[in-house]
Formats: sequence, C-alpha cells, structure tokens
Amino acid sequence: MLSRKHELSLQVTQIVDGLLLAATLYICYALRAYEVVNLDIFPQSPPLSDYYWQFVVFPFFGPLLLEIQGFYQYSLEKNYQRSLQQILYAGVWLGLIIGACVIFLKLSIPSRSAFLMFLLAAPTVLLLREKVSAALYIRRLHQGIEGERVILAGNKAAVDEVLAGLTPQQKLEIHVVESINLDDVAVSDLVEAIHRHNIGRVILATGQDFCGKLQEAIAACETEGVEAWVAADFFRASIARPSYEQLGRTPMLVFRVTPELSWALLLKESMDRVGALIGLIMLSPLLLVVATVIKLTSPGPVIFSQQRAGKHGQPFTMYKFRSMRAGAEKEQEQLKVLNEMSGPVFKVPNDPRITTVGRWIRRTSIDEFPQLFNVLLGHMSLVGPRPLPLYEVDNFELTSHRRRLSMKPGLTCLWQIRGRNNVKNFHEWVKLDVEYIDNWSLSLDIAILLKTVPVVLFGTGAK
Repeated sequence: MLSRKHELSLQVTQIVDGLLLAATLYICYALRAYEVVNLDIFPQSPPLSDYYWQFVVFPFFGPLLLEIQGFYQYSLEKNYQRSLQQILYAGVWLGLIIGACVIFLKLSIPSRSAFLMFLLAAPTVLLLREKVSAALYIRRLHQGIEGERVILAGNKAAVDEVLAGLTPQQKLEIHVVESINLDDVAVSDLVEAIHRHNIGRVILATGQDFCGKLQEAIAACETEGVEAWVAADFFRASIARPSYEQLGRTPMLVFRVTPELSWALLLKESMDRVGALIGLIMLSPLLLVVATVIKLTSPGPVIFSQQRAGKHGQPFTMYKFRSMRAGAEKEQEQLKVLNEMSGPVFKVPNDPRITTVGRWIRRTSIDEFPQLFNVLLGHMSLVGPRPLPLYEVDNFELTSHRRRLSMKPGLTCLWQIRGRNNVKNFHEWVKLDVEYIDNWSLSLDIAILLKTVPVVLFGTGAK
C-alpha cells in the first residue's frame, strides 16, 4: 500500500520471521535431544547452550538477507517458485555467514541432525507464513478492514498516468472512490468530495504541466486535515509538513498535517485497546450498579447510542449511559433558544431533560464509561478530540473546523482538562483540539490521562 505503512508492516513481518526461525531451530533441537531424529555419529545429545550462537545468527541475519533478495516485496503477486528462489538465495548467503562463524570465530555446529532439519524446515515455515499472511491480508482487503479509500485529483492525463503506474497489489490496497479533473471543476468540488466520502488522503497529479488550481487544492486539503499526495516537488504549504513517498512508478511529495504513521501511533493504539480492556474489567462492578440504578429509576434503555463522526468523519455508533429521559432527542428543537455554545454544538445549562441519576453520572463522567467498548472496538482512542454527532459536523461554520476530525476521537482531550463545559466558544474548543493534533506525542497522551483523573473525580467543569 502506501510506503510508510509498508515500512512498518515490513518491520513487524521481519520480527515475526526472526521469531519463527528461532522457534524452528528450537524444535529441530528438541527432535534431536529426544532422539526422534538422529543422524549424528555421537548418540549423546548436545546441550542447548551449544546452539545459542545460532539462535542469534539465524533470527538476525535471516530476515535481513530475505529483504535483500526482495522476499518482502509484492507478496500478493509472487508465486511459490519465486518465493522459494528468494529463500534459497538468502540461505546461500546465510550459509556463508555460518561458515565464517565456524572458521574465524571457532564456533561449532553441535548437531548435523538439527542443522539439516532446520535447512529443510525453515523454507517451508517461511513459505507457509508468507502465503497465510497474504491470504489473510486479501481477505481483510475484501472485507474493507485493510486498504484505503482515496480521491484522485488533477488533470486527466496525469491521473491516468498515476493509475497506470500502480502495481496489482496497490490496486487491491487503494480504492479510488472518485476521480476529479481540476481543469474542469473548482477546488470547492474537491472539498465536497472529501466531505462526501470521509477520506483521509487526496492524491494530486499534474504531470509535466502546472495545474493552476493545485496550490489551492493543497491548501484545501491542509484545511480539511487530510493528507495531500502531490506528484511534484515545487509547492509550499503553511502548516503541513512535506515528505517524500513513492506510489507505484510515480514520485510523490506528501503534505501532512497529522502525526505520521509510526511505532508511537501503533503503540498508542495498543495502549488504547489494553487500557480499555483493563478499564472495563476493573469498572465492571460499578457499570453493573449504574446500569441497575438507571433501569430502576427511569423508563427506557440503559445505554444511549448515537451516530457520531469518527476519524475523517466516518460515522460510528457511540455508547453512553442514558442520562436523559427517553425520547430526549426529539425535544432538542424546542430548547435551541437556550443553547449556550456558539457554533454547531448544542449545550444547554441545567438541561430539563436530564434525570436525577443522569445529572450525577454526568458530573462524575460515569455516563462516558461505556465508550470504553468503542475504544476496544477501535472506533475511539483513550485520548483524542471528542466525537460529535453527525448533524453537528454537517453544520460546521468553518471548513477549518474539520481538522479536528483528522485524528481518531477520544474519551478525553485538552478540552476536558482546560475547562470542559466552561468553554462556551466552539472555535476555542477546536483550537484546543488542533493544538493536541499538532503537538501529539505519547507523553502528551499520558499527561492528559493523568490530568483527567482529578477532573473526573471532582467534576471540574461538568454540568
């Protein structure tokens, strides 16, 4: 797919292959140790410590040599013969490294049985891993779990050239939801398409001729908080950070206003899932008590669910404990005159629809705890801009407000720890969200989570 994601995926795959090679070597040793297979002159099994140096060499150099042979490239397009050939070539070089260790470092191969079994088993294990991974990946692509939806914009000739340069694997991974000829339409049509498809990446192609609307299109993507991939190297942006990528045969200059995909972001997602699971387990007695109290004191469902805007505006169902009487959404129109929040967000002081129990769980933020299920499902993060209802997102007065949609929404963010409902201006709220996005780091997430605890305990800014 797109190169940064491929880079991280490659690193993970290489770690997995290194572990598989180590596990294969250990199994071969165990077969020799228990004399299931024995081709050695001496029947006595060598100790495991004699294999330690091989447990270093095979897992470290194996994936590295496989990468040099191109084993990890175009995995969806290769046949068994090509993969086996790459493994054998890497094996030859690995054999030379083993030989060098034996000759120059005076290390020994403790068992011919284990070594020969490893030479036969390792290629089989690697081929199996590659084909299983490819099959699972293709399945996830067809299910829409993997892959990415993008908009391709520019002049028609350049757009066609970019499409022609995509490899078969990239054509599986990249779904062009709309192609826009900027020579014929305004950039505002591109912005409408971004809203319509809720995508996070626009590919801009100009070919050899300069497209007069391209700078305007980059600025529009920058405002929307989506990545702009440009097949050129001569444009400037005021906020977005430029970087170089490759898409098929076409070089791309990328203008990015959100944190780049990295190990830190992957760790953030892992922390989200683990934290949500631990939170649900620890809070389960409290959740059960609150659910029971809500059921006994107010007619209607215990859980309130609503469609909210996720990353890039993708809708998802958000869960909360119901804090208002049943059917409260239908009464919102009558209370609009009492709205204390500027912009599209609806906030009413002392909202008459809130139940007695609801007022307490709102003040303590307990009503938000079911959103841990959303975090566990990957819809939300522990830290991120709060998700808004779809109708509020549709009513954004400024397109720049959509930048808050460029990261996954969260349970808490700077808004919660810097005033919460005391912030009356939606523009100030968005400024806090954009400040978080522009300065994101794992340490910032941890700091926000720690500062959220006293805010929740003492109900600071809650109504």
